[in-house]
Amino acid sequence: MTSKPNILLFFADDQRFDTINALGNKKIHTPHLDKLVSTGTSFTHAHIPGGTCAAVCMPSRAMLLTGRGLFHIEREGQSIPEAHTMLGECLKQEGYTTFGTGKWHNGKSSYARSFTEGDEIFFGGMGDHWNVPVYHFDPEGKYATQSPFIKEPMKTNAVEYQDCDHITVGKHSTELFVDAALKFLSKRKSENPFFMYVSLMAPHDPRTMPKQFLDMYDPSEVELPKSFCSGHAIDTGALKIRDELLAAFPRDPEEIKRHIAEYYAMITHLDDELGRLLQGLEDRHELENTIIVFSGDHGLAVGKHGLMGKQNLYDHSVRVPLLFAGPGIPKGEKTHSLAYLSDIFPTLCDMIKAEKPETVEGRSLLKSINNSEFKTHDQLYLVYGNSIRGLSDSKFKLIEYASGPTQLFDLLEDPEELTNLAEQADKAIVLKDLKNRLIQERDKHDDLKHPTGEHFWKQRADLN
Repeated sequence: MTSKPNILLFFADDQRFDTINALGNKKIHTPHLDKLVSTGTSFTHAHIPGGTCAAVCMPSRAMLLTGRGLFHIEREGQSIPEAHTMLGECLKQEGYTTFGTGKWHNGKSSYARSFTEGDEIFFGGMGDHWNVPVYHFDPEGKYATQSPFIKEPMKTNAVEYQDCDHITVGKHSTELFVDAALKFLSKRKSENPFFMYVSLMAPHDPRTMPKQFLDMYDPSEVELPKSFCSGHAIDTGALKIRDELLAAFPRDPEEIKRHIAEYYAMITHLDDELGRLLQGLEDRHELENTIIVFSGDHGLAVGKHGLMGKQNLYDHSVRVPLLFAGPGIPKGEKTHSLAYLSDIFPTLCDMIKAEKPETVEGRSLLKSINNSEFKTHDQLYLVYGNSIRGLSDSKFKLIEYASGPTQLFDLLEDPEELTNLAEQADKAIVLKDLKNRLIQERDKHDDLKHPTGEHFWKQRADLN
C-alpha cells in the first residue's frame, strides 16, 4: 500500500445535482453512484458560480483544475497560464503518477503540464459520441496532428481539419475513456500513488448511448418537471442560443419527455461505466486505497422553467452532484454545506496532507466532510455572462437580470423555484439584505474588473 492514497476524479459533462437515485430521484437508475453515496459523503448543495460565456463547461473546468474563482481565471478558461498551479501539477509535485483521459477544454499546454501519462484525449467542447477525434498521449505535449474530414459530404467536398491523431469508429465516448483508464491501471508498474482524471463528454448532447440503456426509459412514462412551461418569461440574455434551440418553441410536453428519457439513459450508461472502472480498481486491490470524487461541470434545464440549457442561475443549472468516497471519508453521510467545484482542489490537498498552492483560492471541504453541520460557505455568488447575477445562502436565492426583473425564491419552501417572492411586502427586508450582500460579493469576487461584470452593472446601476 502506498503512503498516500490514490485519487480518481470522475467528471461528468452536463449532469445536474438531482440525477442520482440514492439522493432522491427514484426515476433514474444509478446503482454505482448510489453505492458511492452509501460508502461516502455527499454534498447536496455543490455549485458552480456560473459562467462568463455560453460554453459554461470551459470556465467551470478551469476553476476545478486551478481552484480559482470565476473572475480570477484567464479569460473564459480557454487556456490556463503557467502562473496558476493546476491540480495535476500539484499532485505530480507530491509524487503522484498523473493520468488524464477524456474531455479537456482548457488548452493543450495546460494538459501537458498536468499529466505524466494519458490516452484518448479530446481537445474540444462537444462532438459525436461514437466517433471522437482524440489523441494518444504525447510525452512532448505537442498534440499538433490534424486529420482531414468533410463536415457535410452531402453538400460539399470542402476539406476541413480537426485536432486528433485517431478516431475509434463506433465506440461510445464514455466507454472509450473508461477503457483508457482501465488500460492505464493494467499496465501500471510504479509504486507511486496515482491520480486519474476521467473526464466524460456525457451526458452532453447529442444524447446517444447504447440501445439497452435507452430502452430502460419510456418517454410516455416520464414525468414533466413541475416548472415545465412553454417558454421562459424573462430575457436571460441566452434564449436563442444553441442549447435553447435543441427543442422547439413553444416547448412541447412530448418532446421534453423524450429529451429527459435520453438524458437519464446517458447518465445510466455513464453510471454503468463508472461501475466497470470501480470493479477494475477492486480487481487490482487498489479500491480501498483510492479517494473517489464524482462531480459534473454544471447542470442542465432539460425543460425546467421552459429552458433547455445551462445558461441561467436556477438550481437545475448551477447545482451539481459532488460525492467523496474512500479511505477516511465518513460513509453514508450527507451534508447541506454550500460548496463550489473550486473547493475540490484544496480538499484533496488536505486529504493527502499536501500544502495548498498559493494560487488556489477555493476552500477545503474537509471540515464539512468530517462534520456534516459545518458550513464551508455562508453564501455563494452566482453569474451568467453579462446578463444575470445572483446570490444563494441555502435559504433564499436572489436573481437579478440585466433586462430588469428581480426574482426571489425561498429554496427551503420552494425548491423548484416556482414562486417569485420579490414583490411580496413581507419579504422587503429580506430582499434589501440580499441585494446589499450581492454588492458585497460582487466586489469580493472582482466582478467589476471583468468585461461581463462591467456590462451587467452598467445596465443595473439601480442596484448600487
